Amino acid sequence: MREYLLVLLVAAGVTYLLSGLARRLAFRYNAVAMVRERDVHTKPIPYFGGVSMWFGLAAALLVAAQLPWLGGFPLVTHDAGAVLFAGGLICAVGVMDDMVELNALAKIAGQLLAAGVVVLNGVKVYWIPLPDSIVSLDDGTSIALTVVFIFVAVNAINLIDGLDGLAAGVVAIGAGAFFTYAYLLSFEQELVRATTSSLITVATIGVCLGFLPYNIHRARMFMGDSGAMLLGFLLATALISLTGQIDPSKLDDFGWSAWAAYIPLLLPLAVLALPVLDLVLAYIRRTLAGKLWYQADKQHLHHRMLNLGHSHGTAVALLWLWTALVAFGVVLIGLFPYPATIAGFVAGVALAAYLTWGRRTVRPAGG
Repeated sequence: MREYLLVLLVAAGVTYLLSGLARRLAFRYNAVAMVRERDVHTKPIPYFGGVSMWFGLAAALLVAAQLPWLGGFPLVTHDAGAVLFAGGLICAVGVMDDMVELNALAKIAGQLLAAGVVVLNGVKVYWIPLPDSIVSLDDGTSIALTVVFIFVAVNAINLIDGLDGLAAGVVAIGAGAFFTYAYLLSFEQELVRATTSSLITVATIGVCLGFLPYNIHRARMFMGDSGAMLLGFLLATALISLTGQIDPSKLDDFGWSAWAAYIPLLLPLAVLALPVLDLVLAYIRRTLAGKLWYQADKQHLHHRMLNLGHSHGTAVALLWLWTALVAFGVVLIGLFPYPATIAGFVAGVALAAYLTWGRRTVRPAGG
């Protein structure tokens, strides 16, 4: 655990230190978010947050490879290297979009290229756990499922990146929930606790925390597509890689409860619950309106929170709260299905619902 903590601190520290430089470079190369009708910021804000995030990730994984414990597992080092390289590709595509605004097909091609790199390096879905069995996947199904999952996660995070600090906070919380599950699974089942999944999730938490001081309302910097697509990619590959490093036969007896068998099925959905819900609603809404799914509008979940009367900061905090409730709720109820755990989750949902719909603040002019 101490090595994981060191990785997190390195990722956070390097990301924070480089964000100022990335911000200046964004101004220099005119990678700036101008104010559009659907935006909530009121003045131009520089992009390139994803650049500092990628370097923070690179520094964290380099340190991990040199550590006596994490660096002692060649499979973890290999897979982490593949994720880092592919993450660099998708970040580069985002940088180009932040500078010259690529069309949708170009961005999709970059996303598929990054997915292809990790698949070729063995980071893919090998099996799907069911409550009463483990379904092993053939190569074709494994590749297709991996690519689709990465595509959905990348675009879901990209769509939800609409308020200061929202995407970074949602990803940090989701990654934290998954790290908790992966670590406890390894500990309770006496499996190897050094996995690519745990390493990538803890590094992802670090880069999010390092970037948030620049991105929290009122933001001095945006992550841009370079950051949003990178975070979605890291979250997806962390979830996927666990199936390649844990023996599925070990999952037959969970030791905690029968409900724990459902966690591998529910947790990816729980971690990405808000971003995927926003993506699905956007697809339905735009299709019914006769638009293409990637044509922007101002009806995302964060826009709806503002329309309820919440301030910018309150809207973000509430969406963070909902993410934490869903992601950590699935983990805690699945592993510890005691009345107190369930009662605490229900109380949390009731409180979040009251804060969301029952008690609204007045949104100041300009968001």
